[in-house]
Amino acid sequence: MTACCAPITREPISEGAAAEAAVLLKAVADPVRLRLLSMIGCHPGGEACVCDLTGAFDLTAPTISHHLKVLRTAGLIDGERRGTWVYYRIVPETVSKLGALFTPLAEAAQARTEAAPA
Repeated sequence: MTACCAPITREPISEGAAAEAAVLLKAVADPVRLRLLSMIGCHPGGEACVCDLTGAFDLTAPTISHHLKVLRTAGLIDGERRGTWVYYRIVPETVSKLGALFTPLAEAAQARTEAAPA
């Protein structure tokens, strides 16, 4: 992929690529899930126990579990059971797909803004 063009501006996105991107975008389109993804990603060691996540929300454990399942089904996180607890970590390849959709587009827009006369 070239740095000048985001995939969505190089050519019309294919039906399959759009469906794949929509799954990822839907998964992070919820504020709780977006916060969970961020909390897992910035947790020391790159993984977080579900017990470290639930206290940050005024939600029941089953509701948190549902949101984690949506993120996991989308492939944004993975989990490993250790005893009673599940530890979650980000799947970098999948999260990178989200950024790759828009990052070059944002960089190009910022460069145009910075180059514009004041």
